[in-house]
Amino acid sequence: MNIASAFPTEQTDKAKSAKEWVSTLAKFREPNTARSYFELLVTAVPFLGLWAAAWAALSVSYWLALALSLPIAAFLLRLFTIQHDCGHGSLFKNRKVSDWVGRALGVVTLTPYDVWRRTHAIHHASHGNLAKRGIGDIVTLTLAEYKALSPLGKLQYRIYRSPFFLFGFVPAYLFFIQQRFPVGLMTTGKYWFSAMLTNLVILCVLGLIYAFGGVAPLLLIFLPSTLLAATAGMWLFYVQHQFEETTWDHNENWDLHDAALYGSSHYILPSWVNWFSANIGIHHIHHLYSRIPFYRLPEVLRENAELAEINRMTIRESFASVRLHLWDETNKRLLSFREARSLAA
Repeated sequence: MNIASAFPTEQTDKAKSAKEWVSTLAKFREPNTARSYFELLVTAVPFLGLWAAAWAALSVSYWLALALSLPIAAFLLRLFTIQHDCGHGSLFKNRKVSDWVGRALGVVTLTPYDVWRRTHAIHHASHGNLAKRGIGDIVTLTLAEYKALSPLGKLQYRIYRSPFFLFGFVPAYLFFIQQRFPVGLMTTGKYWFSAMLTNLVILCVLGLIYAFGGVAPLLLIFLPSTLLAATAGMWLFYVQHQFEETTWDHNENWDLHDAALYGSSHYILPSWVNWFSANIGIHHIHHLYSRIPFYRLPEVLRENAELAEINRMTIRESFASVRLHLWDETNKRLLSFREARSLAA
């Protein structure tokens, strides 16, 4: 990962640089309302069209219907990322419009919008802070914390951090079970209402699909497309913050701007993948200034070449990040379990 040209050696300079970028990026925050509606339409209309085509394909071939779940999943992923922008208030100038579009998309993405918006805001406000882990992030232990675990605790953490668990079990659990409840916000009635109302509308939609098409569209279109989109989303979320040179620190040394810019990756993806993921790979810019609409993030990089070099991660490099599991507070980097054993030896 190439960060040398954009990562100052002195901590004070690095912090100052990150804060200075905030004022530079402010000019990109204004959304274009027509462009926002256009991006929504060119995602929602093909999504619904593909759903209709897959449903029609059921009478021809179950395999054809199942194959169409792949492009449906791609558009579903993009709808989720557009909902993500609604949660930040970056897609429309009118906050109420953003919220109601987000709530409608939340039914399609199985995500109670108000619950997700709050937990995601906590993630943005606390990422990289060792004292504030647990909501909206992937559990990451320090080397010292891992060493202090019992053998059973170490085994549980190893299972949790394994790719089979994170990208096999977790996406299904997250969207089909955890999202059905306001996890992390269980004591607030507003979030219970958001979760239960979303659940009710989802049940009504699924009930209508079953009433008109039986179980086949649920098993061969809804289920596989949702799982594929959830798994792709989980992978993107993972690589956004889980890489060797990310940043974690204790509360007294933690800085919001540093954590945003230097603790988030710039995932280099093919242009068509950037389109379907709504440029979420430009994550270091998004974390530093979350009010920038997703379609303006490439504009930021074009006008600020220095930012394009920070925390660059290729697809090949991202695969290597799967083996990193523990934060080494001494050397300020993520380690694999094997590297942790070597240090212990």
